[in-house]
Amino acid sequence: MKPQVRDEGHPYQNPELPVEQRVDDLIARMTVAEKAGQLFHTMIAMKPDGSTVEKGDAGMVELDTTRMLHTQYLTHFNLLGTYEPGAMARWHNTLQAMAADTRLGIPVTLSTDPRHAFTDNVGASFGAGAFSAWPEPLGLAALRDPDLVHAFADTVRREYLAVGFRVALHPQIDLATEPRWSRQSGTFGSDAALTARLVRAYVRGLQGEKLGRHSVSAMVKHFPGGGPQKDGEDPHFPHGKEQVYPGGMRDLHLEPFKAAIAAGCAQMMPYYGQPVGTDWEEVGFGFNKDVVQGLLRDRLGFDGIVCTDWGLISDAEIFGERHEARAWGLESLSEADRAARVLEAGCDQFGGEARPELVEELVASGRVPEYRLDASLRRVLREKFVLGLFDDPYVDADRAAETVGRADFAEAGARAQRRSLTLLTNREHTLPVTGRPRLYVENVAAGTAGGYGEVVADPARADLAVLRLRTPYEPRPNKFESMFHSGRLDFTEEELKPVLDLLDTVPTVVCVNLERAAVIPEIAERAAALIADYGADDAAVLDVVFGRARPEGRLPFELPRSMAAVEASRPDVPDDTADPLFPRGAGLRL
Repeated sequence: MKPQVRDEGHPYQNPELPVEQRVDDLIARMTVAEKAGQLFHTMIAMKPDGSTVEKGDAGMVELDTTRMLHTQYLTHFNLLGTYEPGAMARWHNTLQAMAADTRLGIPVTLSTDPRHAFTDNVGASFGAGAFSAWPEPLGLAALRDPDLVHAFADTVRREYLAVGFRVALHPQIDLATEPRWSRQSGTFGSDAALTARLVRAYVRGLQGEKLGRHSVSAMVKHFPGGGPQKDGEDPHFPHGKEQVYPGGMRDLHLEPFKAAIAAGCAQMMPYYGQPVGTDWEEVGFGFNKDVVQGLLRDRLGFDGIVCTDWGLISDAEIFGERHEARAWGLESLSEADRAARVLEAGCDQFGGEARPELVEELVASGRVPEYRLDASLRRVLREKFVLGLFDDPYVDADRAAETVGRADFAEAGARAQRRSLTLLTNREHTLPVTGRPRLYVENVAAGTAGGYGEVVADPARADLAVLRLRTPYEPRPNKFESMFHSGRLDFTEEELKPVLDLLDTVPTVVCVNLERAAVIPEIAERAAALIADYGADDAAVLDVVFGRARPEGRLPFELPRSMAAVEASRPDVPDDTADPLFPRGAGLRL
């Protein structure tokens, strides 16, 4: 039996009343401390058995569930990690029961980073695990099919609802205009018009035509477009904080966000970046009143929830290493002053933070009036009511495992993986391969390859080799930053030599995972066939190699010919490298 929300007969607990009346009633009953807690959207963890993390649990000192719910009055959480679906659902129900036992019984809104593809980066996304596995958004963009994106987002919605997720910290609709930027795999590529078409389908797949009880709220990011990072560095880190527009293309980066707003997206996340050389104040976008209030709210008419990106206010320890708050341009301010600037900018929630005492301090000092909190509370609480969380926040834990990774969802993801593969070269009609050749494979599971040919250990004995590669990057010493692949896009001579030796030994099909725009002219010239993938398992790749599936993808951004061309390009201009190796839209058919 599901636990029931405590009913004390207050108007806000009456599902028959209009939402606005329920919101007004609840706000009138809240203390400043309770109001402050609602303005924080932070991380939470669970144990693999479905139990909550509490004070004293090893390594989880800042993720004390009882303290966050009962002392800090937080009810918005981003779940870290991957778990078995039934355990996630049971944990979610425990969390909701704990929330129902607070003074006002405000239910929890649970969110997640993307978890339906292959990238596993605690700062950006999780591998699919038990969820259906699809290509990264770049792969969906390679197919240019809004109907497929809608079907994908609807699948995400169903699987999320099964375990209790009600906010998706996606889609990410930045334009991939700086080839070195580490976050491109989560985008729809460099084409603003295509991104706009796809985000409309994505938002409607998650939310439906109107946000309601069967919706997952879409937190679209990163406003006003995070692609134009100086030198392609990432603004999670101080050396990547500058966002620049040397090509004068600032408005182009807004086009996908206009489409998302028109589609009814419920939430928006500003980026970390600090704009440089524009008429905007040179402070990070989460603090930037010109951008949040002036542009997003006043000019574009967005009245949904604005939640900052994670960690703008307080320094934090990540993997045992200290990281400074991403208060770019305001590094010298106190934590309280930073929090005030976020509220003054027009944001409603602080992402990745659990510091409600700062907001209480600001109200007590008179720096921030209580009615300013109420303005954000109306947005935040209204969404909880619209999603039906006050009336029935629980999920059916027994059915969660039946829904997550359901056979038809998994099959749809597998088909999309195959379709998204992009054939760039096919010398002498190497593909499709027929028969059962002797196969030499690298970075391909031998057990999987054995279903297609006789696997041999020596490339000299092989009829064909299949080699999977990832886009090159510069390793970074910091543990957290090492997860954000940045820097050069070409292989070093030392890395390239064994690859070219293999290509010279046996006809080789090379499949390169394009998390960024790889610079691979030597490989393209000498490979028997070159395939791009954006998240696909070995069977998907081999099905295309052996003609069991057809690649339909087209490049969602150009592939540069050299690093010199990358360095000379303008970060805000799509597909701006001279004489690209492959233009955006390239892709052969079999």
